[in-house]
Amino acid sequence: MGDAISTDTYTPKQRSAYRKRLEDELEVFDRHLQRADFVSQGTIGLELELNLVDDTMAPAPKNKEVLDRLSDDFQSEIGSYNVELNLPPQSIEGAGLTALENELEKRLSLVREAAQAEGAQLAMIGTLPTMTNEFLEDPGWITNEHRYRGLSNSVMESRGELLQMALSRVESYYHEFEDISTESTCTSMQLHLQVAPNRFAEAWNASQAIAGVQAALSANSPLFMGHRLWHESRIPVFQQAIDTRTKELIHQGVRPRVWFGERWITSVFDLFEENVRYFSPLLPEGRVSAGKPIMLGDSPGLHYLNLHNGTVWRWNRPIYDPNGELSHIRVENRLLPAGPTVKDIMADAAFYYGMVKYLGEQTRPVWSRLSFERAAENFEAGARDGLTARMKWPTLGVIEVSELVTEHLLPQAREGLRSLKVNEELIDEYMGIIEGRACRRQNGASWQLAALMEAGPGTRPGTPERAEALARVLRQYLANQATGAPVHTWSTKVE
Repeated sequence: MGDAISTDTYTPKQRSAYRKRLEDELEVFDRHLQRADFVSQGTIGLELELNLVDDTMAPAPKNKEVLDRLSDDFQSEIGSYNVELNLPPQSIEGAGLTALENELEKRLSLVREAAQAEGAQLAMIGTLPTMTNEFLEDPGWITNEHRYRGLSNSVMESRGELLQMALSRVESYYHEFEDISTESTCTSMQLHLQVAPNRFAEAWNASQAIAGVQAALSANSPLFMGHRLWHESRIPVFQQAIDTRTKELIHQGVRPRVWFGERWITSVFDLFEENVRYFSPLLPEGRVSAGKPIMLGDSPGLHYLNLHNGTVWRWNRPIYDPNGELSHIRVENRLLPAGPTVKDIMADAAFYYGMVKYLGEQTRPVWSRLSFERAAENFEAGARDGLTARMKWPTLGVIEVSELVTEHLLPQAREGLRSLKVNEELIDEYMGIIEGRACRRQNGASWQLAALMEAGPGTRPGTPERAEALARVLRQYLANQATGAPVHTWSTKVE
């Protein structure tokens, strides 16, 4: 979805031609995997989606004005109140994580300055608690670009009905939308892990196995449309926002486009093959219209396969990147929310990279003893209940996620980071943040929920009192965020 496209509607002829090219490129990709040289030196990277808010803490649809003040290192997102920054790939060895942290701080400062010049503030959070139905029902919610309007049009045409958004936990929320506007509320952090093709399956399987733990540890989206819902409401909101299926298709077993998956894999090809087999193209943009070459050096560009892959939203997405002297393969870990602070983001990144390294090199890997169905259930539990979730783990049975992390996974993550030759003081710093979060059972989600009880005890969704309390919570969240202190150290007092 990062590519510009030429139109927001497509003809049946264009769709038929695209499908043929897509199937052809899948075969080209298979041959390329078997014969070509790929980059084998693993690197890490990061993308971060951000929100813009005004002085009242309401979303500020000013991304065009803000981006006009920034370089090409910053991009638009589907929401007119969203911007995205990308960090260049680098090695994790030694002080690599410090370099990543410093670069992230630098780029956030640039966005913050540009936002302030346009009368807006930067909010690094999974979902704005102050978002409203009214804002998303206004046509101004969407960034005015073909790729975003085309995506919304294609999803709604495929679905053929209004989009139903339904969530329930402490409170219940239901509303119908005429487009995919709720997708814009799901701002994430995306971690990149480049691996050699013959190591991809281990990295992806490990990523899937720990997805539930990640979701629980890092939940930061408990207040959707002002309602107390899942600790990481981004997960079900995103699933429903991009769902092209009617109820009948769901009952028939048609796969959702926002997908955890259904099996462990043996090759990266498995995932691209599933994409082509199970999902019809949403944006059938021709290669020539998109201005893409057939080859990039000695690597096939695979325009059709890559564009299609960008419209199947796996929580751990496979990426084929033909840019550079040699093409490369990477895992894009997409399930984490933005924020709360840079230190929290770096701790989440370190935990992920350490766990994937450790689990991927076990002679009897966790996925050989954990069913894929159970991994999916753990993921749902982590998103729903956050640090109070209970999960099933091999040899341990059902265990609270906080205990699973502190007693079992943190030592493994530390060992994995040592294998990656990360400096010991960085391991101590970042794993100490994860340990503090698990021990105190305070992440962004639990802090927001406690802060809401402080700011507006007894308030009900949809009332002026709840709206005022939500604005106070977000204002305090941004004040705490500005200190840089990890979220587990925050007081729940709201000024």
